[in-house]
Amino acid sequence: MNRIDRLFALLLLLQVKRRLTAREIAAHFEITERTVYRDMKALSEMGIPVAAQAGEGYHLLETFSLPPVAFTEGEAKAITMAAR
Repeated sequence: MNRIDRLFALLLLLQVKRRLTAREIAAHFEITERTVYRDMKALSEMGIPVAAQAGEGYHLLETFSLPPVAFTEGEAKAITMAAR
């Protein structure tokens, strides 16, 4: 998985799980904890409100949420065809 895909997946994971430790994130993506620290810094630099508490893990601030993604039928078909 490339870094951009991992950052987006990490963002989605934090929205679902609410709080994860660096160890849990590293195990989930099969990366090192050091990579998790770099990824969390990258999300923060992009303006994503990520917070960390020692011993408790990372979480998104309550004020942040990604809007649902909705495609028209034609867009969904085009994406499916392009993926194939």
